[in-house]
Parts: sequence; C-alpha cells; structure tokens
Amino acid sequence: MPKNTQLLLLDTRQVAALLNYHMVIDAVADAFKLHSGGAGRIFPVVREGLGNGAVFGIKSGDIDSRSVLGFKAAGFWQQNRTLGAEPHQATILLIDPESGRPHCVIDGNIVTTLRTGAAGALGLGLFARPDSRVLCVFGSGVQAQIQTRFALRAVPTLRHVIHVSRDGRPAPDFEAALAADLETAGATLAHTADADAAVAASDIVITATPGRKALFHAEAVRPGTHINAVGADTQGKRELPDGLLARARIFVDDPIQARQIGECQWAPELAITAIGDLLAGTTSFTRQAEDITVFDMTGIALQDLTVAHLLLREAKATGAGTRVDWPW
Repeated sequence: MPKNTQLLLLDTRQVAALLNYHMVIDAVADAFKLHSGGAGRIFPVVREGLGNGAVFGIKSGDIDSRSVLGFKAAGFWQQNRTLGAEPHQATILLIDPESGRPHCVIDGNIVTTLRTGAAGALGLGLFARPDSRVLCVFGSGVQAQIQTRFALRAVPTLRHVIHVSRDGRPAPDFEAALAADLETAGATLAHTADADAAVAASDIVITATPGRKALFHAEAVRPGTHINAVGADTQGKRELPDGLLARARIFVDDPIQARQIGECQWAPELAITAIGDLLAGTTSFTRQAEDITVFDMTGIALQDLTVAHLLLREAKATGAGTRVDWPW
C-alpha cells in the first residue's frame, strides 16, 4: 500500500510573505558558519551552457545534523528579457535524507535574490570601512537592486549612490525601484557613464552584472576601498580588472568555487580567506585604513538550503503554501 504523504509547494508570493531582511541575514550567516565548521556540505557545482545560449546550473548540499538535503536548479536565460520576464530562474527542492522523498518545492528566484543580497550585506559589515559614504554599483537588474538596497541598510553612513549601467545610459526602472530605500537612508543617487571616475570617488564598489570583461581599470581603485564582486559565477565570467586582486585582501564564500567560477579563477594562486571562518571566529581580520578588500561572491548551496529550511519551518507553522498529495 502506498504511503499517503504530501508535497509542499511555495510560489514566489508565498516565499516573499514568509521572509524578511533579518531572517535572511541570519540564515545566510548560519550557512557560512556551517560551511566553515564542516557541519554543512556543498557538492560539486554543475554549470553548463545550453544550445540556446542560456546557462543552467545545479548547486546542492546537506546539513546532516538538521536532516537537510536538497538542491537548487538555476541559470540565466537572456532571451527572457524579450518576453518582459526575469532572465534568472531558479527552483529549490528539499528532500528527506532518510527516504529520498521530496519535502518541498520552492520558487528559488526570490530566495536567490535575497540570500545573495544578504551575503553582500554580511561582507560589507565585515570588510567595508564603517565610515563609508559613497557607493558605486554596476548593473541595473534585480541583483544590482537588492545589493544596493541591502547595502543602504548594512552601512547606515552611506549618503550617495553612483550608478553605472552596462549600456552607459540612465536606468529609470533601477532608480524607481530604489527610491523609497534611498529616501529612508537619506541618500542620493546619480548615474554616470564614467566608470573609472565613479570607482575613484567611492568607498564601496558593487559589481552585479553578467559581464565577461573588466568593468573599470585597476588604477581607479583607491586605497581603503571595498568591493563586493557578485557577477562572476561561471567559468569565463569576470568583472574586475587584471592586477586588482594582487593588491587586495581577498575573501570568498567558498575557496574551491571562487577559484573555479568566481573572480579568483583569474588569479587562483593568491591567498584567500573564507567568510565563514571569520563569522565562526576561527580566524580574524582587522581592516587597515589603506586596505583594498574584495569579497568574491559565487553563491553556495548552503545559502539556499538554510533559507529553504527556514521557509519550510515557517510554512508548517503558519499553514502557508499549497499541499498536493504525493503518495509513495
């Protein structure tokens, strides 16, 4: 006789209703600490180009002590823009490690957006100068928006945002999406097509594009600058210029991934430090005034899984989501 079980489905609106800023920050910090201590594992990343020009990937892992097992299938479909839709697409599946049966299917788009924004915020809290006032952000998409939004919360001294778009033109949608956050923070936003001047004027630089070449020149980066490098997550992608990493103190979410698919693929011989080791207290970092710091963010499966596990718990507690019969 089949066992009568149910599969929980959480769509994008249900996910958004269950999460808030502090919950995601805590879950992502937890993911990095679990990874540092070996209590959470990440498995080899799948990242492959498709015949239609899209990129498809799988990030998976487990947290044995919490009976968490799962993966996120995600990628980038540039052609979605022609449909007026988001090119980044992601779906998360949580699996019962005892039986292999699925627990929960979760729309991964908001999870990916928020957990990456949270990682960026944690990086700013650890590495950026606490008196930082000017932020330069490259990109106009969803990730550029969330990185800017979280930065304004993580660094309350920020008073000016300089925006550099890929096509060199102002991005009204980007500006409109951040209007309320800028007002709350008491910050202004201006667009420029001069990337080097924007970087030279900034205390913090965030690169959040799907780029495959440097966005600015290394000479533009002043001593004391912190950079969150978000976009490089595939072999061949890069946003930072030659020579910059050699001048910087480099921090990563995962050393192997950073050297395989992150900015560190372009300088794999350089010393790096995992952010989880800092959060767990197994190593320390004291910023010197002249330090250039880089956080190479490739995104690890445990970020998705800790947030997904939190969502499953919240959905069970509140009755949120859609349940379908899934006998076995």
